[in-house]
Amino acid sequence: MTHIVDRRLNGKNKSAVNRERFLRRYRHHIKKAVSEAVHRRSITDVERGESISIPSRDIDEPVFHHGQGGRREMVHPGNHEWVAGDTIEKPEGGGGRGSGQGQASPDGEGMDEFAFQITQEEFLDFLFDDLELPNLARKKLKDTEAFNYVRAGFTNQGIPAKLDVVRSLRGAHARRLGLGGARKRKIRELERQLADLRSAADDADPVFSKADQIQALEEEIARLKANVKRIPFIDDIDLRYRQHVKEPRPATSAVMFCLMDVSGSMTQVHKDIAKRFFILLYLFLKKNYKKIEVVFIRHHTSAKEVDEEEFFYSRETGGTIVSSALRLMHQIIEARYSPAEWNIYAAQASDGDNWNDDSPICSQLLANQLLPLVQYYAYVEITPNDHQMLWYQYEEVQEHFPEAFAMQQIADPGDIYPVFRQLFERKAA
Repeated sequence: MTHIVDRRLNGKNKSAVNRERFLRRYRHHIKKAVSEAVHRRSITDVERGESISIPSRDIDEPVFHHGQGGRREMVHPGNHEWVAGDTIEKPEGGGGRGSGQGQASPDGEGMDEFAFQITQEEFLDFLFDDLELPNLARKKLKDTEAFNYVRAGFTNQGIPAKLDVVRSLRGAHARRLGLGGARKRKIRELERQLADLRSAADDADPVFSKADQIQALEEEIARLKANVKRIPFIDDIDLRYRQHVKEPRPATSAVMFCLMDVSGSMTQVHKDIAKRFFILLYLFLKKNYKKIEVVFIRHHTSAKEVDEEEFFYSRETGGTIVSSALRLMHQIIEARYSPAEWNIYAAQASDGDNWNDDSPICSQLLANQLLPLVQYYAYVEITPNDHQMLWYQYEEVQEHFPEAFAMQQIADPGDIYPVFRQLFERKAA
């Protein structure tokens, strides 16, 4: 068995292995603190980690120590309540103020809580720990960087760890049969001749007497047997080593379409909530999927594909025609993202306001053109008021596509993270 010891040094005053073990052990406390931090601060404030506090009672560990053991005799002062042989009941707990560490406190803690800091990377790991893109399927290989080593037969050269003993012995046996088979057959034939010659009567041949013939046969048999013995039991050419080759690992190709309404009906509060939702989505995608592509589409009366900077910070505004964004998304899919090669996802944020004549068109575009192509489509309506016509049209779409379409409402910034988790929570297998 091969043992590999990683002797690379950690940074100064750091222990990566111990830290990972510590984070795994107190995972529950850290996830709870991260969830509280999301509600306490802005979604966009992710350039720093978080301070985690763990109650002292949760970091105590059991220890083994030597007891007083043996037979001991002690003298205790007498009293008027107990006599020898009485059984003393266990005292009731909760009422004493024993000699604990530190002063007693109203909440029962006698020591300061243990506090430590997690990095931004660790914060995001716990933030998106149990989220995933739903219905992710294997598509064509694209931009593959990972490989698996698979068996690819045998080779004559290799390292001792990959030597296949059974295969090598099998080859050596076949070689010995091939090289010695003809000689052994010749030996058996000569031995039969020798036996016949010995059992035959003496002849009167003056040239080759019976004794000379027997001696010649015995010498030939001995020579052939010596040749057979010189065949090595195993040779270098018999050795076979297991061969492994790198095989591309199927890489999941995914694209996420982010559609945001920037029309005049979207107030600055609505736009800020939409931006926070998409920033959270963008961090989630970049954190968990290295090769995923993100397409940003902003729309008012017309839709436009923009880059990340313009999507989050542009102040463009106008009327509202939601179908323009859906049409542009369909055009981009046909031009660049074949459903046979890509997992396609979409998230749309809007206040629900739309031209009444356009909302039925949106539901038709979703049901007939987009949803058959995508794995998952999430719609978020940002409004504290009653729903608009677009919401009711999308409800009809959800009835026909319950697995591929989901919709939620966000009333204030505190709903962003809970709604996000509901849309992208990991489904049970």
